[in-house]
Amino acid sequence: MLSKFPYLRQDFLASIVVFLVAVPLCVGVAVASGVPAELGLVTGIVGGLLTGLMPGSSLQVSGPAAGLTVIVFEAVSEFGVATLGVIVLIAGLLQLAMGFLKIGRWFRAISVSVVEGMLCGIGLVIIAGQIYAAAGLKAPESGLGKIAGLPGAFTDALGSTKALASLAIGAGTIAVIVLWKKMPKAMQSVPGALAAVVLATAATLVFSLPVATVQVEGLLGVIQPPGSEAIGELANPAIWGTIIAFTLIASAESLFSAAAVDRLHDGPRTEYNKEMIAQGTGNTVCGLLGALPMTAVIVRSSANVNAGAKTKASRVLHGVWLLVFAAALPSALALIPIPALAGILVHAGWKLIPFRQIAELWHGHKGEALILVVTAVSIVAINMFEGVLIGLALSVVKAAWEASHLKTEVIDKGAGPIQVYLSGNATFLRLPKMLDSLEALPQDRPVELDLSGLHHLDHACRTALENWAERHSTDGTEPVKVTEPLKPAAEKMISNT
Repeated sequence: MLSKFPYLRQDFLASIVVFLVAVPLCVGVAVASGVPAELGLVTGIVGGLLTGLMPGSSLQVSGPAAGLTVIVFEAVSEFGVATLGVIVLIAGLLQLAMGFLKIGRWFRAISVSVVEGMLCGIGLVIIAGQIYAAAGLKAPESGLGKIAGLPGAFTDALGSTKALASLAIGAGTIAVIVLWKKMPKAMQSVPGALAAVVLATAATLVFSLPVATVQVEGLLGVIQPPGSEAIGELANPAIWGTIIAFTLIASAESLFSAAAVDRLHDGPRTEYNKEMIAQGTGNTVCGLLGALPMTAVIVRSSANVNAGAKTKASRVLHGVWLLVFAAALPSALALIPIPALAGILVHAGWKLIPFRQIAELWHGHKGEALILVVTAVSIVAINMFEGVLIGLALSVVKAAWEASHLKTEVIDKGAGPIQVYLSGNATFLRLPKMLDSLEALPQDRPVELDLSGLHHLDHACRTALENWAERHSTDGTEPVKVTEPLKPAAEKMISNT
């Protein structure tokens, strides 16, 4: 048997580690998303047993992600839990279509600053929202409202024994996760998030603390396939913005996660279109079950690689353990205090904020840093979908600006020909400014035009230069001389003049 499965031991041990990391995250993401805790486990099970078996990326692990918490909560608040399945189902079908059309690899072209900004904005909203959950208070609906209401929330918490006890559990959970890395290596074999949940649960039971715990209904009780009424919501134009946001964000997060996981190991590289199909299949099934959307999750994936996984067997087995746990020990979930899960998500949200990347971008690429910050602020101030669109629009504008950057340098020594140097990219976007500079030259002076510094000269600029050179030479002035021409069109311009 070992000869058929040479990495069985490594994959088995890795699957236990991933399972221990996945349990509190599956439950925490579900609770923060405003849906029953078991739906998070359903998505984790599908991510392990179904998506885990499919080709694409061999070592990354899929399940409910903290990065989608905000948008799922907004969708559930606006359309209801019953409609969530339809949204996830259509998003999964769109992912399948993109995979079969081989669009998956194009997601790698999305600006990294937009993705980092998206994660930053999500992280800020998660942190702000989960602070309310940790205190047992109701959070405002908008991102700005959550942040603006924090001082008042702390004031309210200070006057309530119950809120203080709840906050203490949340803060203690974060402290355990942070300090767990300083523990002996033998203890670190147990994931910090799991240790924090166990300790928080024990403290709540031992001291009989008045904190809210997870509500449990059982797996079969929460599975709700989309009904006709939910499907009818597709006639609502507003729902399609949410569907597109689910599709784009889940796909981008999964494929960027795949690229990150590929850097962590020396095994087979990700096949992006196949991974898109795997993610689409998983989300389609999750939608049919009325569960949370799934993405590849970098926390679980990195835990899988670091635990020594060699094949996809580890992620499939982690799905088996989730199924066994949810079926055999559902009552254990009811003991978990909600502020402990809030603490886990606050820590996860903090890790989503790319402090180092912002500093590096600011020193080397201020434009990219600006896009990152604007994307994050837009997500907090408006919502996820519009924030990402604003970031993408800014990245396109920046790319167009850089692609059309043209420098015009005029050297006039007072006698002899005027020398004009064009460098960069001469596109129609820069045509008016280029012509203004050329047409401002004295009509009675010869001109030498140097195009050697151009990386690109489009048809509109070629034609405009030819026409300008012809006009400049009509009043007895010497023909415009083009030095070191790089394009055939420039040579043609010489012959015409």
